[in-house]
Amino acid sequence: MPKKTVRDVAVEGKRVLLRVDFNVPLQEGKVAEDNRLKAALPTIRYLCDRGARLILVSHLGRPKGTPVNELRLSPVAARLGELLGRSVEYTGETVGPAAAQAVEKLSPGEVLLLENIRFHQEETNNDPELARQLASLCDIYVNDAFGTVHRAHASTVGVAALRPSVAGFLVERELEVLTRILKNPDRPFVVLIGGAKISDKIGVLENLVAIVDALLIGGGMANTFLAAMGYEMGSSLVETDKVQTAADLLARAGTYGRKLVLPVDLVVAASMEAGAEHKVVASDAVPAGWKALDVGPETVLLFAGLLKDARTVFWNGPLGLFEQPPYDAGTNAVARALPGGGAVTVVGGGDTARAVKRAGVSEKITHVSTGGGASLMLLEGKELPGVAVLEDK
Repeated sequence: MPKKTVRDVAVEGKRVLLRVDFNVPLQEGKVAEDNRLKAALPTIRYLCDRGARLILVSHLGRPKGTPVNELRLSPVAARLGELLGRSVEYTGETVGPAAAQAVEKLSPGEVLLLENIRFHQEETNNDPELARQLASLCDIYVNDAFGTVHRAHASTVGVAALRPSVAGFLVERELEVLTRILKNPDRPFVVLIGGAKISDKIGVLENLVAIVDALLIGGGMANTFLAAMGYEMGSSLVETDKVQTAADLLARAGTYGRKLVLPVDLVVAASMEAGAEHKVVASDAVPAGWKALDVGPETVLLFAGLLKDARTVFWNGPLGLFEQPPYDAGTNAVARALPGGGAVTVVGGGDTARAVKRAGVSEKITHVSTGGGASLMLLEGKELPGVAVLEDK
């Protein structure tokens, strides 16, 4: 880990601003799923135990720069207090007099959660004044929100440039695991990429095709590759402006001698409505007017055969219309085919993490990344702005 972490700074009595990712679902005024809170606990406890006066800052949802009552962080403060077994103070302000006063009242070991940072339009613009106001609240900055480090925002980059800035344990773990599979993977190295659109993942595909032993493509994005092979795809989602890009990637895979593996059969439906007629067809036989919504059983067997001998696996994105049964069957079946036995298996993206959990194979997973976009940017070979700004060791 080339960047400093919380182990490298003295925090006793210091005001420590900790960027966390508490973008969690709320239901009836309570936190409905708290995995992201739990992921931040090691860093929070470490800082509290060492006498830091801890100030937490997070976003929640997409309020678009204006306060939204349903996206206030008070329920998060309540649930975090339960998990920590200690009171978590909360202020309905992110910066300003009330926030500054709440910070001054903190004693060593106490925790304060500021209001949703995205109530300020200046956050996503990385506004220097908002960064300065955040910096005025703290002596040390810590980023433990891996899901945000690919964005140059005021709370991830702006404030970090104004104070001694280090990584938390979650960011440290994410960087170590993802850097290892990118630079020194045990082989065979198999990458499974799904999701709807190739345009979201062009960079990572272009980078990985030169590194992996097999690149398995599923989900809606596979339709664009199949169209590049000349197949008629009916009414399936196809990014017509990316067909040539897909063709170029297929050619590059051949040049490198790598396997770029596409579905050999698909589950197609007459419409996306629940209960619509559906059937399995070969990938080159999608009927006119029908939509490809999942990989078929032969594709599952093909992917499973390549996964069983893999020593490193990275998976991002579902293989079908995962939210709507029965089109989750392919994703769930492939999840059950992930290798165990000491293989390094890394999952990125919320849907993929849910599939692994639903399939009952969580024990096989070496690491579930908390940042789908950040993990893809790292595997694309790009610098993460929220990491680059942290101090080097």
